[in-house]
Amino acid sequence: MRKLIVAGNWKMNTSVAEGVELAKKVSAYAVEKNLPEGKQIVIAPPFTHLASVAQVIDSNKVILAAQDCAATKNGAYTGEVSASMLKGIGVKAVILGHSERRQYFKENSEILLKKIKLALEEGLDVIFCVGETKDQREAGANLYFNVIKAQLVDTVFTLSEQDFAKIIIAYEPVWAIGTGLTATPEQAQEIHEFIRKEVANNYSQKVADDTTILYGGSCKSSNAKEIFAKKDVDGGLIGGAALKADEFGKIIDAR
Repeated sequence: MRKLIVAGNWKMNTSVAEGVELAKKVSAYAVEKNLPEGKQIVIAPPFTHLASVAQVIDSNKVILAAQDCAATKNGAYTGEVSASMLKGIGVKAVILGHSERRQYFKENSEILLKKIKLALEEGLDVIFCVGETKDQREAGANLYFNVIKAQLVDTVFTLSEQDFAKIIIAYEPVWAIGTGLTATPEQAQEIHEFIRKEVANNYSQKVADDTTILYGGSCKSSNAKEIFAKKDVDGGLIGGAALKADEFGKIIDAR
């Protein structure tokens, strides 16, 4: 079933104590609002916070996600955190393919597919990010459509229909992350509609209709309602605005 989701990616922010307090506030908000079935809140704190945050949230109301996972199961990989380790501390989902991971850590489709498969093996849902850079956007529609299609074809579109059902797609225009720029509602809808059509072409219309597609890219309370109103936008992957409980709550209310 297509879900309505607002996910907060905290990135490399907050101390453990600050993160626990923020998580408590988000969880209390979720309990107070008693969200309807099919509407979900996701928070993705840093690795160091996950075990502590898992203890203070209502897991029936707030889904705990990690910001990444290793491309290997276990072994001599200093500094890595596996999908099974995440599952063991109460993590239910993982963000993969974020543009910052692609850009700074050179994660390509081959690496990302390994991560996706390992996460799915552990029963974790995957929020998979796709999006184009400023140069790709300005080069013309054909190019940025092709970029996004390739990001899907080389990874999640290789999955079985059963596994793909556990994938949440997040469209994040790279040019709108941390820049203060935001895609217009029309630009967001254009890409979300394109992604849904590609899902239908690769699987079926039913699968496409059931796929949740989020918008990420400088989304905040002042523009969330207008963006979320578009028919193919099912919520947001929120960055900086997720670090303030009140602001995050307003974004949740917008969907």
